[in-house]
Amino acid sequence: MTRLVLFGAPIVIAVSILFSGSDSEPPTVTGPAAGPAPSGTARPAAAEQAEEHAEEIDALPPGLAAPEMKEIASRLVASAEASTLDWRSQYGAIEDIGDGTGYTAGIIGFCSGTNDMLQLVEGYTGEHPDNPLAPFLPALRAVDGTDSHEGLDPGFTDAWREAARDPAFRAAQDATRDRLYFEPAVELAKLDGLGTLGQFIYYDAMVLHGPGIEADGFYGIRDAAMRAADTAAEGGEEKAYLDAFLDETRKAIRARKVQRDTSRIDTAQRVFLSEGNLALDKPLVWQVYGETFRIT
Repeated sequence: MTRLVLFGAPIVIAVSILFSGSDSEPPTVTGPAAGPAPSGTARPAAAEQAEEHAEEIDALPPGLAAPEMKEIASRLVASAEASTLDWRSQYGAIEDIGDGTGYTAGIIGFCSGTNDMLQLVEGYTGEHPDNPLAPFLPALRAVDGTDSHEGLDPGFTDAWREAARDPAFRAAQDATRDRLYFEPAVELAKLDGLGTLGQFIYYDAMVLHGPGIEADGFYGIRDAAMRAADTAAEGGEEKAYLDAFLDETRKAIRARKVQRDTSRIDTAQRVFLSEGNLALDKPLVWQVYGETFRIT
């Protein structure tokens, strides 16, 4: 059960904090292990809690939500998701990586089998009904929750790439990423008293594992980490908690049947943490899949 993080004294802790060996596999576009729950499904208690304290969270420094830091976060995620820092080159990326989630596509790996791709295309079609993906909406609804391509082949991958040339579809990808992944992760990290690095670690885990409450979903990983160490908002030491969170994230990756590379933890996030770079300050140097990346 998720512990309660109460505001009052802990919020002071949060504000002060906010100021202050892997197995190599070929890189490929990766998507969330479990996508957002369909409408009507109960939301995790932690998400409800963050919503209840939205005003207090909004009063905190922007952290990862600051434009420069959000750009850095996008580049860090792209290095692990697509082995590039040019995250904007991924709007039109699409493939089935064989992980049981159907097609994986776009800037953070929206999946045809995990509901987030369906939400994206439904929202985009609502605003732009004549788009190339609109004819595939019935098929997307039918395959949601499966790895099936039925009704999508042939033509869906070409339609995705065509749609990705539309600035409105690129904007829709940005908005869906923010609503489903970036904003919930950053808000909850602030609720837990975490600085900019911790906010990124939450965001990357949300993208990689999906916002599920199971042991291998983001909220399940957070629950396990909170059993191992107190969050900063609970009076714990931030680095110790983030170490515990990364341990649980790594376990979830290693438990997979595919996409088991842990370099995004071992030679990237763990490096920043061991350096004490809780503010995620530049310059940043890290490795993913054995390739070195830099942001200066």
